[in-house]
Amino acid sequence: MSGHSKWHNIQATKNKADAARGKIFTKIGREIAVAVKLGGPDPNINSKLYDVIQKAKQNNMPNENIQRSIKKAAGGEDGGNYDSVTYEGYGSHGVAFIVECLTDNRNRTAADVRHLFDKYGGSLGTAGSVTYMFEYKGVIVIDKKKASEDEVMMLALDSGADDVTSDDECYEIVTRPDALHAVVKAFEDANIELLSSETSFVPQNEIDLNKEAAISISKLVVALEDLDDVQNVYTNANLELLED
Repeated sequence: MSGHSKWHNIQATKNKADAARGKIFTKIGREIAVAVKLGGPDPNINSKLYDVIQKAKQNNMPNENIQRSIKKAAGGEDGGNYDSVTYEGYGSHGVAFIVECLTDNRNRTAADVRHLFDKYGGSLGTAGSVTYMFEYKGVIVIDKKKASEDEVMMLALDSGADDVTSDDECYEIVTRPDALHAVVKAFEDANIELLSSETSFVPQNEIDLNKEAAISISKLVVALEDLDDVQNVYTNANLELLED
């Protein structure tokens, strides 16, 4: 269990974006709506909905908001016209980007995303142009204060996780995407609180940037995150310098 967690790399930009926009509940509500449309309103049967509910709780979304979103989607009031769209491209400094969106207007979303790449010195690519640099994984992060190393290792591996690493503050558990639900459930049953749990594009190798370049890339990340249709932004840039 060595190495560094990507939690801090993710938080370096996500926290900035979340604080600036205050849109996280709306975006999670959209994810809930789509999950309900695809698999129904019962999280005990619909594992995708279960995972989104866990994400909502980790982001301190009130339970009444969660239930309202589920009921709204189940009643056909939401979730009927969102398409999942993924864009790939390059920012400045040769940094690869994957941008996941849920949209009810593909033309609007494509134009908005393209505009930001152009504005910040990047360019959109074709499908497959950067995804080969990433692996699609389930990623779970746990504060070290919440559990011992032995407990985390045992629960993770027994429930089907692929790997566990840690840094000074967090454990990071990596799973196959289809195993994420089972691993999250194992930790929930053990009453161990999670900082985050979601599927994610994890870069196979990170690009180290100086602080000036990291700031430049983070501006594009934050601008993309601020778009209503954008759900997740992934890069292969190491942005940990932003914590200094």
